[in-house]
Amino acid sequence: MQEQALNPLNPSSPVLSPVAAATPRAQASVRNLPVNLFASVMGLSGLALAWRLAHDSLGAPAIVGEAVGAFALGVFVLISAGYLMKLARHPQAVQAEFRHPVAGNFFGTIAISVLLLSVVIAPYSPPVAHFAWALGLSATFALSFVALSRLLKGQVDVSLAVPAWIIPGVATLDIPVTGAHMPMAWAGEVNLAASAIGAVLALVLFTMIIGRLVHRDPLAPAMEPSLMILVAPFAVGFLAYTNVVGEIDRFASMLFYFGLFIFAVVAPKVFRRGATFSPSWWAIGFPMAALANAALKYAEARASLPLWVVAVVLLVGLNLALAVLTVKTVRIALNGKLFA
Repeated sequence: MQEQALNPLNPSSPVLSPVAAATPRAQASVRNLPVNLFASVMGLSGLALAWRLAHDSLGAPAIVGEAVGAFALGVFVLISAGYLMKLARHPQAVQAEFRHPVAGNFFGTIAISVLLLSVVIAPYSPPVAHFAWALGLSATFALSFVALSRLLKGQVDVSLAVPAWIIPGVATLDIPVTGAHMPMAWAGEVNLAASAIGAVLALVLFTMIIGRLVHRDPLAPAMEPSLMILVAPFAVGFLAYTNVVGEIDRFASMLFYFGLFIFAVVAPKVFRRGATFSPSWWAIGFPMAALANAALKYAEARASLPLWVVAVVLLVGLNLALAVLTVKTVRIALNGKLFA
């Protein structure tokens, strides 16, 4: 991938880049820090949890997952500090980003990051993990409510139905994914409510997005990595469903296999030669991590060699993808292009 500082929402379109248009391209400022960079925390946290599963089922070194989890937490603190600075110095830019019909959905990546980090830190500080999970689920429900309320106002341009729309629904599904073992008396009902809301939202929005992709122009090149988000409702749905019902039944198997099928369809469109790097590439991280976690969990339940091969291949691919994204992101952060 070539490196170039691009707005993750198609810089060539005034409809999809209201924030970036207000600042000259050459001017580096925290104003230009994209909220979708929190997707990096989601991908890294998902990788940490995948390595924990690999440790339990394959005997992989435990230190790998814990080190990745610590790195994810550090990245979250760093990006949060930067975005809080953006909020303090440029509140109008944050407000415009939140109200945008596409960019606003990426605020769900903050809530998902908190939910995932609650699992990462649970072995070290259960009280902190419980607080983080409660905070994350509150933010997730609020953002899902806002996202659906905006759509129900009507007159929404169908061309804006892009994969990012799925994020609020997937965020709600992440509540039972991360809250299966929370000890609060009310956690079980919250997990059921979140599963219901997330499943219906994700499927309805998935259908709308597929319709837009079939009948309208292709996504702009800068947004093509977000096609990987289409995997998330089924991979995360598998993890949420199996946590709620407590077993892997035939319906769970169908969720897993359809998620694997969607991954096979979109991967060639995402990982194409000559693709230009931008922070929007982090959109691939969490869907791939969710699928790798689902594959490891499914392979362990079925004890099938081909399934273990699929799970290991997905885990290796996830590691390679996130390693490349991390190096490229650090590079553009150091040379100032991340804020340009």
